[in-house]
Amino acid sequence: MNTIIERYNKIKLNIASVKPLQQVNIIAVSKTFPLEYINPLIDNGQTHFGENKVQEAVVKWTEVKKKNENIKLHMLGKLQTNKVRDAVRLFDYIHSLDNQKLADTLAKHQINQKKKLKYFIQVNIANETQKSGIPVNDLDPFYNYCKNEINLNIIGLMVIPPNDNNPKRYFKSLNELNKSLALQDLSMGMSSDYMEAVEYGATFLRIGSSIFGKRS
Repeated sequence: MNTIIERYNKIKLNIASVKPLQQVNIIAVSKTFPLEYINPLIDNGQTHFGENKVQEAVVKWTEVKKKNENIKLHMLGKLQTNKVRDAVRLFDYIHSLDNQKLADTLAKHQINQKKKLKYFIQVNIANETQKSGIPVNDLDPFYNYCKNEINLNIIGLMVIPPNDNNPKRYFKSLNELNKSLALQDLSMGMSSDYMEAVEYGATFLRIGSSIFGKRS
């Protein structure tokens, strides 16, 4: 497990070479990895962890979070409305807010559970038909609805850029959209492109394989 800490520390050094570490949050994307992979990071002071599936996260994190109040859990995957109750109970951040039905369901369960989560709106920056996310043209009205009509705490935008070896272009566009809404946080950058994301203002990086190794 030392290699996990070594990889994690190397990522921190890379980030620190261009930006103060306190300006960037590393989300260790722990989906599919068991707790024996995750505990060394928790012991090392890592607090932000990301999961893609609600049921896996419930099994893995419920007891851990009861014992460690500093842990912040991020829902990164597509969120189905029938999983929202459990998601609101367990997660602190949702990165995949991408439609009004989901927004309304989240708002309802927040009220029921007396919780206030932090949200990123997922933007489909290149209008890819196979990808989730709000189209750029619909972003302003969707943001205004979430913020002003149903009182969700939208802290920033999230993107998974097209796989065309040009992530900077999309990170730059998302940064500009974020500024146009006067939002402070940006969820962008993964194992393959996190340094480019830092360059364009990412405040939350979603890094999995570069920390934990390849998924089986």
